[in-house]
Amino acid sequence: MEKNPAAPREPGHEVGDAHGLLLAYLDYYRAVVLAKVDGLSEEELRTSRLPSGWAPVELVWHLAHVERRWLRWGFLGEAVEEPWSDWLHGPDGEKQRWAVPEGVSTPEVLETFRRQVADSRTITADAAPDARAAIGGRFASAGEAPALGWILFHLLQEYARHAGHLDVVRELADGTRGE
Repeated sequence: MEKNPAAPREPGHEVGDAHGLLLAYLDYYRAVVLAKVDGLSEEELRTSRLPSGWAPVELVWHLAHVERRWLRWGFLGEAVEEPWSDWLHGPDGEKQRWAVPEGVSTPEVLETFRRQVADSRTITADAAPDARAAIGGRFASAGEAPALGWILFHLLQEYARHAGHLDVVRELADGTRGE
């Protein structure tokens, strides 16, 4: 079976340094997520096919918030408004599932994701992987503050896991299989 020429491609074998490879794979999985939702109807983007109840557009919204939580609020230590606003909360405040707020359109979700990814690229462009996250924001003490390399690996595993989720959802939606 021939590969789709428009499908995202893994980083080339010439990328040898670990930090560069990590950033390249993050970009690869960011592109995979967008490719997985591309071509789905608005109905499919907002329909859950899983018992947990999340829809593809909600997963993209979640990933935009994940980037913001780990890099702006976490690594930079910036104050961010409602860092967990990608979650629908139950009556006791427990996180139940991802949710896009009422009135936020799919194009707005995708633009939020793209903007946050661009911000994340700027944040990580010149930062050393062993740089520690700022105190404040997400982390209250030096003992909690992870290195940027750890944060980026965490993001990478989250993207890889969620890209797999989208593989399943996309196949259930229209038969399109992941590569």
